[in-house]
Order: sequence, then C-alpha cells, then structure tokens
Amino acid sequence: MAEQPGASAQLSIDQGVARVTLNRPERLNAFNMALHADLRALFDQIESQTDLGAVVITGAGRAFCAGQDLGERADMLSRGDVDLGASLERNYNPLVRRIAALPVPVIAAVNGTASGAGAALAISCDIVLAARSATFEFAFARVGLGPDCGASWTLPRLIGRARALGMALTSHRIDATEAERIGLIWRAIDDADFAGEVTALAQRFAAGSRGALAATKRRLRAAQANDFDTALDAERDEQAGLGRGDDYREAVTAFMAKRPPIFSHHRKS
Repeated sequence: MAEQPGASAQLSIDQGVARVTLNRPERLNAFNMALHADLRALFDQIESQTDLGAVVITGAGRAFCAGQDLGERADMLSRGDVDLGASLERNYNPLVRRIAALPVPVIAAVNGTASGAGAALAISCDIVLAARSATFEFAFARVGLGPDCGASWTLPRLIGRARALGMALTSHRIDATEAERIGLIWRAIDDADFAGEVTALAQRFAAGSRGALAATKRRLRAAQANDFDTALDAERDEQAGLGRGDDYREAVTAFMAKRPPIFSHHRKS
C-alpha cells in the first residue's frame, strides 16, 4: 500500500508491517484537526488488515511530534470556540486507546523532537526506539495546561512518581540517552543506525508468533491495572490457550530439530 503524497499522515504497509508517518514537517508534525482526521482514517485501515505483525509510528523530517499546534489553538481562541475536553474526547483519547487495543506491537520510532502530546503519544506505544539526537519533554505546564493524551497515567508507571513529577512540573527536556537510562524508552540508537534498527525490529515482530505477541501485549498492559492474583489467573488462561496452539507445538518441534520455527501464520502465506 503506497503512501498518499500531501496527506498530513501517511500509511504504507509492506510484508506485514504498517508504517504511519506524521507528515507536517514544516510544523514539526504538530497535531491539528487535519492530522487527527487523517490518523482516524489510517487506523480504520490498519484495524481492517488481517495480515499485520507490527505497526510503526514515526515523524517526517527532523521531529517526531511537537504536540498540539498552538497556531490552530490561537485561531480557535480568537473565535472563542476552544473546548479542550471535547478535543481530548474526540481526538487524543481514541488515538491512544486504539494503539493499546491493537493486537500487534506498536513501535514508536522517535526520530527527533517529541514534546507535549507528541511525547505522550510516543510512550503510549508498546516499544519506543529513539534516535540518539531525539529529545523528550512533557511541556504541558509551560503552556498553562496539565498532562493529557494518557501521560498522567503512563509517565509515572514508566519512570516513577518523583521523576514524573519533576519532568511534568518543570517541562524538563531530556535526550534519548537519558530517556533510556531512566526507563522512559526501551532503546536509544545512534542516528546512523536508527532506521535500520526500527525496520529490523518491526520485521522481527512480523515474523513472530502473532498469538504469542498479542497475548504478551494484552497481559503486560492489563497488569498495570490488575492486582497480582488477577494477573496470575489471566496468565493461566492465556497460557492454556496458547499451549494448545500450533505455534507452541511448532516451537517445541523446531527446538528439538535444532532449526528456526516457522509459525502458523507464515506457513499459510
């Protein structure tokens, strides 16, 4: 599936990997109404696919996403028609919920600046890879707002209450190396190697067991809200189903034969 030139968000799908590119480089890929509309349409397409193994979200140009486009907000304020609660309910909240609900791993490939809702979007994904030159800041307080796009829930769970409050209250910017050190992201990668590492990880997921990856994502996300006993029971039920599946049988057979497994989805294709 080819990208559509001129759109504020673009989608390409190749070999089981969907790549979403935020495409407003002149505005550092900041969110506006057109970008939200394009993302809704693209996620409709992604959710209709039956042959996906991974989704990558990245930005065009030198930024991942600079958050909300305040130029658009200034126009709305001049007309007196700003309702940020309605904007969250229609635009941001459904986006991060859709990312969480997808049964495949979603990789944030942070190629540059990630600020405000852009940083929150990144950490809403399942795995964050960042170019070494990328930066992260939760700059909501600097523009007179509190955190949104899920940041108030996700940020302290990733880096702890003290660091989360420090970053959010001061709008402190950190680089990708520091983000990896404190657990905000999974890996910081040298810029020259970044694109190749993102592609390799996405292809690794696409070649993996779809059922196992879906169950892993589902259980680890649910565990952030569940108690220990609920997590144990859920693991039991997931594992019972997976253990009866073709992928587990193939993995054991391949191990005994000293060969790589070929999971069911790929045997059918």
